[in-house]
Amino acid sequence: MTTRTASCSCGQLTAITSADPFRVSVCHCLACQRRTGSVFAAQARFPANSVAIAGTSNTFVRVGDAGSRSTFHFCPTCGATVYYTSEGREDSIVIPVGAFADLAFPSPTFSVYEERMHTWVEMPAGIEHMA
Repeated sequence: MTTRTASCSCGQLTAITSADPFRVSVCHCLACQRRTGSVFAAQARFPANSVAIAGTSNTFVRVGDAGSRSTFHFCPTCGATVYYTSEGREDSIVIPVGAFADLAFPSPTFSVYEERMHTWVEMPAGIEHMA
């Protein structure tokens, strides 16, 4: 078990984890591409009781393709998303991998919405794929 700290760009909003992620995934959906400003989103899921949040956040609620709602928490000063929660999965908190700025962070084991993956992107060998 490793303690890790995720933060926004200005450091005002943080999420400190006291557990290892139980899932690290990559999403190629268009909403994640727009939200991150990148060609995919990489995120890690942690037990909610292992994450301590400090600082102030604004929220944005997005309704997914299946109708579930995700609430994204971002810094009101710098705008960086530090964590989000998903309806029906209240027992977990999801943190974008980049918010940790940790080069040794575990690699993703799951990839979704690959039909929207950019043609030049390659996923790690052995990753689980879901269209």
